[in-house]
Amino acid sequence: MTVKHLVLIGHGMVGQRFLEALTECTPQWQVTVLAEEPRPAYDRVHLTSWFSGTSAEELSLCSPGFVAEHGIDLRLGDPAAAVDRAARTVATASGRTFPYDALVLATGSYPFVPPVPGHDAPGCHVYRTIEDLEAIREGARTARTGAVIGGGLLGLEAAGALRAMGLETHVVEFAPRLMALQVDDGGGAVLRRKIEELGVAVHTGAGAQRVDTDDDGRTRGLTLSDGTALATDLVIFSAGVRPRDELARACGLPVGERGGIVVDEHCRTADPAVLAIGECALASDGRVYGLVAPGYAMAETAARHLSGGEGTFTGADTSTKLKLLGVEVASFGDAHGTTPGALDVLYSSSRDGVYKKLVIGADGALLGGVLVGDAEAYGLLRPLAASGTPLPAPPEQLVLPASAGAPTGPVALPDEAVVCSCHHVTKGAVRAAVRDTGCTSVPDVKKCTRAGTGCGSCVKMLGTIVNDELAATGAEVARGLCEHFDRTRAELYEIIRVKGIDSFSRLVDEHGTDPRRSGEGCDVCKPVVGSILAGLGNGHILDGEQAALQDTNDHFLANLQRNGSYSVVPRVPGGEITPEGLIVIGEIARDFGLYTKITGGQRIDLFGASVDQLPGIWRRLVDAGFESGHAYGKALRTVKSCVGETWCRYGVQDSVGLAIELELRYRGLRAPHKLKSAVSGCARECAEAQSKDFGVIATSDGWNLYVGGNGGATPRHADLLASGLDRPTLIRTIDRFLMFYIRTADRLERTAPWLERLEGGLGHLRAVVMDDALGICADLDELMGRHIETYEDEWAATLADPERLRRFVSFANAPGTPDPTVRFVPERGQIRPALPHEHAREHERAPEREQARTTPVIAGARLEVRAR
Repeated sequence: MTVKHLVLIGHGMVGQRFLEALTECTPQWQVTVLAEEPRPAYDRVHLTSWFSGTSAEELSLCSPGFVAEHGIDLRLGDPAAAVDRAARTVATASGRTFPYDALVLATGSYPFVPPVPGHDAPGCHVYRTIEDLEAIREGARTARTGAVIGGGLLGLEAAGALRAMGLETHVVEFAPRLMALQVDDGGGAVLRRKIEELGVAVHTGAGAQRVDTDDDGRTRGLTLSDGTALATDLVIFSAGVRPRDELARACGLPVGERGGIVVDEHCRTADPAVLAIGECALASDGRVYGLVAPGYAMAETAARHLSGGEGTFTGADTSTKLKLLGVEVASFGDAHGTTPGALDVLYSSSRDGVYKKLVIGADGALLGGVLVGDAEAYGLLRPLAASGTPLPAPPEQLVLPASAGAPTGPVALPDEAVVCSCHHVTKGAVRAAVRDTGCTSVPDVKKCTRAGTGCGSCVKMLGTIVNDELAATGAEVARGLCEHFDRTRAELYEIIRVKGIDSFSRLVDEHGTDPRRSGEGCDVCKPVVGSILAGLGNGHILDGEQAALQDTNDHFLANLQRNGSYSVVPRVPGGEITPEGLIVIGEIARDFGLYTKITGGQRIDLFGASVDQLPGIWRRLVDAGFESGHAYGKALRTVKSCVGETWCRYGVQDSVGLAIELELRYRGLRAPHKLKSAVSGCARECAEAQSKDFGVIATSDGWNLYVGGNGGATPRHADLLASGLDRPTLIRTIDRFLMFYIRTADRLERTAPWLERLEGGLGHLRAVVMDDALGICADLDELMGRHIETYEDEWAATLADPERLRRFVSFANAPGTPDPTVRFVPERGQIRPALPHEHAREHERAPEREQARTTPVIAGARLEVRAR
């Protein structure tokens, strides 16, 4: 059999998907890949995660051994320079020549840089490759202010990266709103408001006129087309991309008027031996697609064609869902309502920063929509819009928050609905993978169908479909924590405790689903394991490997706020505080310019601190006798109390004394979720103990203990576990209740839902912790005793360790005391929340928010049905 040679030019995401699709077909090609970059294909969709520590290896899409296994000749760092169609050869930059029987162009696109004066000055960058990001990070070390030209998807990601590196950040967008292609005016307004609340300055309706430079030619400012002058020393151009079609142009292949290699429905160019896929191609519907899902579809079409199979590419879904600067944004279908006769169903809440719009056709079908601030329903709505099936509920209900009538789940979707748009996998295909091929988990379905291996936005829905199908067939539903562990949180807790495991890596190696592929875990399992390790006394949470397991709050031992600053909450046991303590807190707030507020848990919250200020604030608090209140952790927050018998004429017990004892006993206790408590000195219940995870009410006969109460979106009154307890029995019972909950609860499960699902309910709990029905009370007592003995204040421990303090600096290359000449910008911690009367003034200034024909359904929100 004659060997046929195929040359692939470009090894990006689409190029790698083409290779995978080709290898899935009957092998008949000897493949050579010519890559411009020095590394194999990597995930550009999640490129920004590189700034937060994700390595290039973790971003790689080319699994180890893939190239060798399939005999692919991958040549990195040697891009194609010319194509000779007559001779059917490709010459590379190094002078090598490769013959081909088929040539596939997957050259992608290049960032468009407006030809404004100064665009090539030192300090100007694009945002496309890992090398680009390395240059940006290096430039940010000495920069104070950065500007991003372009307010689209990538531009806002770039702005988020600059802000995370501590730069004052500006976004400049020529269109009248951010993300003009994806959202409408209403969604753009909400998106802008939420981004500006983070301290990012937004300039719309203006473009870059010139980059201003200093005498050395380095960037020092940016002048906009509206005359605005920005003082900036770093500029990122993210003003769109252009197809890389220069090779095609040079060898005489037709290209579109605005660029892009012209291809037919089989992705063939005018030369049948040459195909083009991805962002470099102008598809048969006249569009150049800049998203990964259409690129993958084109790659699969080309692979089938070259393997003698069938299939065409005539267009693709351009729906998107992502999180920009912490703001969820989604757009799908006919988002702008261009279909004649379309109606808009609109829900918006300026208070919550949520905007939802559904576009409904004249026949009642869902055509598209825009979601900003809350994109939870995207997984249901996008497939419904694509399938054209009837809505499972009135459209007004589909845009309301969950508390007022959330959409039904994926059970409402027909089998033909596409749940993974990246790989065009239908709900029916996922069900078949479970029913017919034996898949029992999301990782199994990923391997079988490739669903969920693209952008990842469908993974949650996949889990629901898989579990529903397993339940329907009578099979056991996977209970694993995530794809890295097939054990529940409770099982992992016991494994770690019994075997004395003291690191995440050891747990993965010994009990992970596949240690070779588990890597660094995920944002589900890492915080869970970190919490378990901390709860079992495995050292400080910022030491060694444990530091990498923590989420944003625990990572800095403070609460991240919506404007990017942090709040500090010192512990005030029982709400009891001395005048000297109040004075110290007031002086700290004054000296650091912090906003102060009395919390609902009888503490004082200090808002607006930057990361580098935290150690200085802690030092003064610790020196005054305060310690961490653990407001940042999944741990005990407060034990609230009334004044009790000492002051109140109705009090029958010392509620303050007991509250202080309980709070000091359980301080720092790590749990699956936060814990709140209260002690009331009499039945008048001024401390609201019956709405807490555990609450105590004094009676003339002793103490009554209530458990499983929660406030929040789904309030639940606590249940009476025991009454008339003496103090030692009360404390012993609370000890056991807390440790039993910590050992058996699921991830992020508060005591209320845990108690509701506990087999046997309150009676079983009473039997376990009071009657020792399971014979584990000695273990529970020992675990609590270990916690009490090993407790240390995390703030004081951090201050005592120079290595731990290294993460709390203004810049990575500026350890120690911050440079007094450095100017810290608003989003670094000096913005305080607007006060109520200021919100009122803002409302008076914006009467246009109150549109006609609105029907109030939730306080502070509006629902609108609007004809076009």
